[in-house]
Amino acid sequence: MPKDKIITGIDIGSSKITTIIAQATEASKLNIIGVSSVGARGLKKGQVVDIEEAVKAITQSLESAERMAGYSVGSAFISTDGTHIESQNSKGVVAVSSPSGEISEEDVIRVVEAARAISLPSSKEILHVIPRFFIIDSQSGIKDPIGMTGVRLEVETHIITGATTALRNIAKCASLVGIDVDGLVFSGLAGAYSVLTDTERELGVILVDFGGGTTDITIFTDGAPVHSAVLPIGAKNVTNDLAIGLRVSLESAEKIKLALSSAPKIAVEMDEEGNAQDKKESDKLDLAGLGIEEDLRNISKKTLTDGIIKPRLREIINMVKLEIQKSNYAGLTPSGVVLTGGGAQTTGMMDLARQELGMPVRIGSPMGATGLVEEVSSPASAASLGLVVYGSQFQTDDVRLPLVGRIQIKGAVTRGLGWIKSLLP
Repeated sequence: MPKDKIITGIDIGSSKITTIIAQATEASKLNIIGVSSVGARGLKKGQVVDIEEAVKAITQSLESAERMAGYSVGSAFISTDGTHIESQNSKGVVAVSSPSGEISEEDVIRVVEAARAISLPSSKEILHVIPRFFIIDSQSGIKDPIGMTGVRLEVETHIITGATTALRNIAKCASLVGIDVDGLVFSGLAGAYSVLTDTERELGVILVDFGGGTTDITIFTDGAPVHSAVLPIGAKNVTNDLAIGLRVSLESAEKIKLALSSAPKIAVEMDEEGNAQDKKESDKLDLAGLGIEEDLRNISKKTLTDGIIKPRLREIINMVKLEIQKSNYAGLTPSGVVLTGGGAQTTGMMDLARQELGMPVRIGSPMGATGLVEEVSSPASAASLGLVVYGSQFQTDDVRLPLVGRIQIKGAVTRGLGWIKSLLP
């Protein structure tokens, strides 16, 4: 790979659009040089519902990151999400072509292509084909078969599919912004690249990306994903409940939710008999500094948390639990659950998840980058940083790593915009 290659990731979510520009150095390090996050427009539950508004928001995020980085972007890895995302596992089998029986890279490509031959409706297309492990003459669990000897080569893959129209709409937005799509990446998979450790993936772990409009679930065993799904519910549902319960606007409800999530826990004092008691004055949420237009009196944190937020969170976690049970991989994940995404920081989320799922639970924050790391240190940036991590590995490694569907829409307008942008400083 050329020295200090520039990789760009654009995370198009239901609540925000984040652009990260990073340098991938020869030492396989990612140095973040540009970051920008703006509120999402024209999107609902991960899908484009208004192309013009979505293009404006993407352009705003991209140009802001370009100014910070001092670099004009020509192509990017872009996240995709939505309930149209589905997954299945597939198997491919080929005969080794070499007379000596030595397995070559061409054999690996052929067997992965054989695994892609699945029955799909015309409205669906393959987004990722991820080799889980290879089998050579009944010897299972092989990660890298190249150079080994055998007659029969098999592969177990995890295939992620999406609706053609939804994927094309995302690509169309990129085209109108004036950038080429290096690859569309499922946001639940992207998040795994930035928050999961190699040990967790190898032992077995469940990644739950709790976003604004959707919740992505990706289950890993033996170092590779085995189940991917998207639930049509997210942190915005909690905001809606607060808005209805308090009779305030969505903007005010969001401010209250964030204040609750970032507020310190209720202070505890000991009574004369040595029993713990909550301090009553610390249970009040100070609304004065939140800039809320509505005239609200002091609100009890406990009332908001236990009466409005927790019931919705419990519903979401139970939906996640049902999806995990449906996958039949619940008993193969000793590393437990890693919560990430902006909604993971909602007050009470981790305790409820631990209680309802009966597994170890931790909050996953992005890691493994240098440079402007403070801008991407929260769980909300997991998918956006994961895109550039994915991009750096996709650029340098071969077919043995996850393949990505490449969707490019090029035309005279796109080329013209690209030429103009190349002239900019």
